[in-house]
Amino acid sequence: MDSAENHEPDEKMSHEHEMHGMEHEGKSHHAMMMEDFKKRFIVSLILTFPVLILSPAIQSVLGFEFKFFGSLFVLFILSSVIYFYGGHPFLKGIFNELKTRQPGMMTLIAIAISVAYFYSSAVVFGLPGKFFFWELVTLIDVMLLGHWTEMRSVLGASRALEELVKIMPSEAHLIKDGGTVDIRVDELKVGDQVLVKPGEKIPIDGIVIEGETSVNEAMLTGESKPVSKKSGDEIIGGAINSEGSLRIEVKKTGEDTYLNQVIELVRTAQESKSKTQDLANKAALVLTIIAISVGTLTLVAWLSFGQEFVFALERAVTVMVIACPHALGLAIPLVVAVSTSLAAGSGLLIRERQAFERARNLQAIVFDKTGTLTEGKFGVTDIVPLADTDKDEILRLSASMEAYSEHPIALGVVNSAKEQNIELDNVEDFKSIPGKGVEGSIQGRRLKVVSPGYLKENGIELQNDQIEKIQQQGKTVVFLLEGDIPLGAVGLADIIRKESKEAIEKLRSMDVKCMMLTGDNRFVAQWVAEELELDDYFAEVLPHEKSQTIKEIQEKYTVAMVGDGVNDAPALVQADVGIAIGAGTDVAIESADIILVKSDPRDAIDIILLSKKTYSKMFQNILWATGYNAFAIPLAAGVLIGYGILLSPAAGAVLMSLSTVIVSINAKSLKMG
Repeated sequence: MDSAENHEPDEKMSHEHEMHGMEHEGKSHHAMMMEDFKKRFIVSLILTFPVLILSPAIQSVLGFEFKFFGSLFVLFILSSVIYFYGGHPFLKGIFNELKTRQPGMMTLIAIAISVAYFYSSAVVFGLPGKFFFWELVTLIDVMLLGHWTEMRSVLGASRALEELVKIMPSEAHLIKDGGTVDIRVDELKVGDQVLVKPGEKIPIDGIVIEGETSVNEAMLTGESKPVSKKSGDEIIGGAINSEGSLRIEVKKTGEDTYLNQVIELVRTAQESKSKTQDLANKAALVLTIIAISVGTLTLVAWLSFGQEFVFALERAVTVMVIACPHALGLAIPLVVAVSTSLAAGSGLLIRERQAFERARNLQAIVFDKTGTLTEGKFGVTDIVPLADTDKDEILRLSASMEAYSEHPIALGVVNSAKEQNIELDNVEDFKSIPGKGVEGSIQGRRLKVVSPGYLKENGIELQNDQIEKIQQQGKTVVFLLEGDIPLGAVGLADIIRKESKEAIEKLRSMDVKCMMLTGDNRFVAQWVAEELELDDYFAEVLPHEKSQTIKEIQEKYTVAMVGDGVNDAPALVQADVGIAIGAGTDVAIESADIILVKSDPRDAIDIILLSKKTYSKMFQNILWATGYNAFAIPLAAGVLIGYGILLSPAAGAVLMSLSTVIVSINAKSLKMG
């Protein structure tokens, strides 16, 4: 019999390789870019210090002189290395931006550093004028730092497809020649029969041909209640088998399986998601046009006024260099770094910056039910006495019986009794009634805890308005019997989180519509919606329909989706902002833009508030950075030279530094509260 160890390497190559390959290229590309920016930044930063020391402008400002034979050529060589090595991404970027006719930050940076470099190089080799080497190298350093910071957030790109593949078990017990052989799941063919033991995951989509059990499909379909399965029932790969062994005939393999269809939905939604342009890039486009126009105009104007070419060129170069302030390069990345850090400290992990920025404009939030608005586990919500028995005794006897069962409903009864500190009785002669309940003896009393189906099969008539109401709400009802006499009924449901009501109330007070999207039945959905006073709800929505439902809501509102299961993944990606509950599945987390580590729906409020504050800081920084230009560019061009005011490169550098400091302080002042 083949072992799991023997198959593991092959499994990773065949079962995961296809999906991993699709993601690996993009992921490794981002990782390589981040490492490239980091390496170029470190090398450039190290070389910047001798450039600063050798720069005449810095020596003049700091009041010292450091010259030696060939010092200017050393300055030129060091600056050349920084220009060509550190500035390479920007020099490459200008061609890409101009090729797509979308000049932005890369174009502005490339023009500024190129003008500064070639003009300063010409001065080294005899052209009368001043050096701009120190402005050149520090500008490259700051821009590399900003882009490195940005790429670190980009590297958090979704690994949803890999995580989806991991949900499926790697092996299946193939029934062959009267026994079982463990083979890789991807080796299964339609018509094969497999054995699934209690507690194992269903390896593939198929039909039950022998056995009876209940399976947990919450992670796949959103259905909170365990689903009973018997001969002839369809079953989904990835669901968890609870208590009985199953013999399953394989009906779908490869791309036809349910999970692979979900994978395809996630991929499609990821590829179709629109990309918004950065504020900084928009500002850079404007500044690029201004820099080129004003620089050219300055050169022409001074020449037409009869000034020497060297003077006119120096003015034009000063304008071009000053037009690309360091502050603009840090305006966005600094705020991103601060807001990301603040969010992480508050249990909000931002994976997609653009989606986080969109959160400030949210008009509606759609919550998944199971595990998001609810706890994702059963608990007792109602107890109905049917004989001369009080509620505590019904719960005590029921929990005592169910303590011997591993069924999720049984665990819900037992946990509810423990929460109320109810001591359980010993049970003798315990027996399981397959698919119907349990029976046993407590202090000589023969008791049963059974489903409504047991009552119907045994002709036990029961009419009770309260029980009917509980069943109409979609809750699960079990009955405590002594012999064939009903003593009481226990209603169970997926428990609504205490935090959910507070979150919904706060969001609605912010004029955000609150909705629920669930694969659960409409009765349960209606009960939860009424309890939480939601604006709307969508029930019995199949996973492949969830992303379409989000699309329809997006026709009216800017939408966030909050979920935790595999079935939520396409909807999380489709939404303007995808938010995953941190205690949920890996695939939901990897499909989301933002992760709520504490699994608290109230954190969705903090996301919106922090997004608004973050955007405000970004906008303020852009104003500071570009406002500096509005002031410095005309002075650099010499419009006030008639009043004896001419902005020298050194003075421009001081203003540039001041603008950078202001932007930094403003970014650091961002707070959660």
